[in-house]
Amino acid sequence: MNHHNWQSAAQSLAGITVTASPNNEPVAILGVAEGFRCIGVGTDAAVFQSDSAPEYAFKVYAEGKQDKLEAEAEVYAQIGSSPYFSECYGKDDRMLVLKFEAGPTLFDCLLQGIDVPEQAIEDVEEARDYIRHIGLNPRDIHLKNIILQNGRAKLLDVSEYIKPGNDFRWEHLKKAYEEYYQIIDGKPVPFWLLDTIRKWYHHWNRYSSSFDEFMRIVSKQMNYRK
Repeated sequence: MNHHNWQSAAQSLAGITVTASPNNEPVAILGVAEGFRCIGVGTDAAVFQSDSAPEYAFKVYAEGKQDKLEAEAEVYAQIGSSPYFSECYGKDDRMLVLKFEAGPTLFDCLLQGIDVPEQAIEDVEEARDYIRHIGLNPRDIHLKNIILQNGRAKLLDVSEYIKPGNDFRWEHLKKAYEEYYQIIDGKPVPFWLLDTIRKWYHHWNRYSSSFDEFMRIVSKQMNYRK
């Protein structure tokens, strides 16, 4: 694969502007780029794929998120080659050029009723151990940052791995998987419900009730719709 042809593809994204949104909501995208499609939207960046160079994922950061871009490039440089993470081929002042990783995110799996095997959960644990081993801190690991590839997990978005502290997002997800996943395994969960849980989670996280209490509210909602 020629890793230099991404530069010409990247120039085609000049007509796209990515803007941050308040309250931890996804970024807004303005403009068009011929031959590109948006394949992912987060709170700091949007990811595009080009018809002419589909092996790349172009992660365009919102204006004012330069520090996140630099942090993520630095983390990828430290990770090097790992089966649990993508690779970064290069960057400019507003985007990273990553290896495109095919597969549904765990969020997509819940929406579509795709089985998430225990192996994927174990893979995330292994990936976290590896990150700690190289002196970084695995955090911001959630449903949209993990993709399923042939029954195995691959982690996306490593920009927060240089931050200290534990945000407990993965611990909470893992616990929810172990205790509640069998209720919904193989059944599609509607988007509105997942989005509501996400909003509740951000709201709940700032208060002091236990995660078990939070999950009880969520599972009540799950049971109401059966």
